[in-house]
Amino acid sequence: MREEKKLITKEYVNRLNSSPYFIVVNYEGLKVGEFEELRNRLANSQAELHVVKTSIFKIAIQESGIEDIGHEMGGQIAAVTGDGEITAAAKVIKNFKSEFEKPEWHFGFLDNERLDADQIKTLAELPSLDELRAKILGTIQAPSGKLVRTLAEPGSSLARIIRTKFTEGS
Repeated sequence: MREEKKLITKEYVNRLNSSPYFIVVNYEGLKVGEFEELRNRLANSQAELHVVKTSIFKIAIQESGIEDIGHEMGGQIAAVTGDGEITAAAKVIKNFKSEFEKPEWHFGFLDNERLDADQIKTLAELPSLDELRAKILGTIQAPSGKLVRTLAEPGSSLARIIRTKFTEGS
């Protein structure tokens, strides 16, 4: 392998090893402006989109410790990696695809577990980690809020009765 290809492969290996996930998409048919728009949207989700040469990317995948990708890659492929949540990146791709009918996702990996296109679509439907935390917190707080109101009600009722008696007696 030429020195230039070795450097590119090493760069891909570093990206794959530093990201908890990657998603492989076929961007064939996207115009340059659309591709840049997708990159910008992904950047807002702490993700990056990089065009990759299939042969070099296969070597990088193997060198990063993934034995078998379980899928043939074809077309013009790009890899999405990032520091954020895979659900955020998957949502961006899903929403972009609904607008432009591209890109097509091939497969992905999350913590060295292979994801097919349907699993990535499912991840795109999930709420973000922050949304889940807010829902859980709301669920936990609802009973305690009701308990506080229930415990406070006798004292509040007594205070209203006393206030009414003093107001009437004046």
